[in-house]
Amino acid sequence: MNPFTYARPTGIDEAVSLFTPDSRYIAGGTNLLDLMKENVTHPEQLIDITRLPLKDIEETADGGLRIGALVSNSDLAWDSRIEQHYPLLSKAILAGASPQLRNMATTGGNLLQRTRCYYFYDADTPCNKREPGSGCPARDGLNRIHAILGHSEQCIAVHPSDMCVGLAALDATVIVKGSDGERRIAFADFHRLPGNEPERDNTLADGELVTAVELPAENFSTHCAYLKIRDRQSYAFALVSVAAALQLDGGVIRNVRVALGGVAHKPWRNPEAEALLVGRPADKAAFGELADALLAGAIGFNDNQFKIELARRAIVRALSDAVEGAV
Repeated sequence: MNPFTYARPTGIDEAVSLFTPDSRYIAGGTNLLDLMKENVTHPEQLIDITRLPLKDIEETADGGLRIGALVSNSDLAWDSRIEQHYPLLSKAILAGASPQLRNMATTGGNLLQRTRCYYFYDADTPCNKREPGSGCPARDGLNRIHAILGHSEQCIAVHPSDMCVGLAALDATVIVKGSDGERRIAFADFHRLPGNEPERDNTLADGELVTAVELPAENFSTHCAYLKIRDRQSYAFALVSVAAALQLDGGVIRNVRVALGGVAHKPWRNPEAEALLVGRPADKAAFGELADALLAGAIGFNDNQFKIELARRAIVRALSDAVEGAV
């Protein structure tokens, strides 16, 4: 681990003003410290944001919730308002990591998790995400956990977060603060596909700090399910995960949301495909059509071809579970 300086601001503006291109914000540190220990990232300054006033969950004027960036995963998952109105998010959070990590990990930090690609974490191997232009050995190497959608010649890594899959399905908004002021980013636009710049995970500008996440009042609390397929039951990243939410009227679909994890560089959604089910009976035939539309263009590699059929079956199962109630 390289030497670094340490700052501990008490205000948001102060934190932003301290940022330089060689700085990193740190809160729970559950991902950043791993990256530093593995020699993947080398910040010259850590800006500790744990004293900032970002630890509250508040109701918004339109009936939604504003979640401070420093709310821990545990506190968020077990908050009574989340459990009652956004059970999909609670279930997604509780499917991730371990209780000890959820006690430390924060809402903002969860959004900024970096991939768990083996090659990204091995500083002795090439990796376009870690060192642009060096190559992507995962394409012809060990790629069982890698992307089947949205990948590029430069990178086939996947985003690791469970929470973010739930937030994508709920159409959350990310609030950020930078030197040019505050801005709001639709969750669908926050993370990005690798393209020719796989080193960029999201659309944050340099120095911008995530301050909150807002959930809209439309909450899909009655019919939702989070399904995570993984190699072991606990403390494992998803091979495929599905956040599914429905609004039903007498067995007819009035609205549907499906977000996928473990399949792309960002949580995967296709609102145009979802719209095809409006007015249809909530049955496996309709769910299968949606699955086919969501997975259109999916391409696997040597070891992960199975994820395409696995994802299709998981989508149908998650939506079927959601019809029965919050699962």
